[in-house]
Amino acid sequence: MKLISWNVNGIRAISKKRFWEWFKKESPDILCLQETKAAPSQLSDEILNPLGYKSYWAYSTIKKGYSGVAIYTKSEPIKCTIGLSHKDFDAEGRTLILEYKDFILFNIYFPNGGSGNKRVPFKMSFYDHFLTIADKLKKSEKHLIICGDVNTAHKEIDLSRPKENEKNTGFLPEERAWITKFIDHGYVDTFRHFNQAGNNFTWWDYKTKARERNIGWRIDYFFVSDNMINKVKKATILKDVVGSDHCPIEIEII
Repeated sequence: MKLISWNVNGIRAISKKRFWEWFKKESPDILCLQETKAAPSQLSDEILNPLGYKSYWAYSTIKKGYSGVAIYTKSEPIKCTIGLSHKDFDAEGRTLILEYKDFILFNIYFPNGGSGNKRVPFKMSFYDHFLTIADKLKKSEKHLIICGDVNTAHKEIDLSRPKENEKNTGFLPEERAWITKFIDHGYVDTFRHFNQAGNNFTWWDYKTKARERNIGWRIDYFFVSDNMINKVKKATILKDVVGSDHCPIEIEII
């Protein structure tokens, strides 16, 4: 199976940038999108029901054109859960959980710490609430796949300018420490499992044309619970795919 995750920075915007041509060519078994910025009622049937896929959506109920996630899947899941059973987090439309026969898939657009780091407490609360849910499933011996825009670079190797960003959200000590804790709870950063090289990023600032110089951050991840890492055959960053300020990431599992 091929799974792809991508923060598209607006499903309607990227639809005008050869996204569907790319989607058809890649033909992933499951495509997880973040920052879709739309409710299903705002979208065309072509976006909601592409040939060969069933789609699932979570969207913000407090602000239009904000946040949102979607999953396109060839195989219909056993169950779909929208949100993390927390009204403040779920109002922003950040989480979809699909249960399949062999694994449970989380597609999450984790919060950004915000201007002046004002939303860092909200972000950290979201992190902890999610981890409690994931750990409960893992303890029942479920196989988990967690993907999305985590909005934090874990280590210095994961961004171009670590020293300059030590006091900025996305690279704060407490944010990085949470990813370390998450991994210590028995989850594997699939990209780092296969690749220890630097200069591998998934997000570049539009305003400074950072992508042209590869001045970026790796803030998009596929994690799996340690009980299924042996099923992951490949984890890659699709750095040449354009259309958003993020690029897609991919894993292949057996």
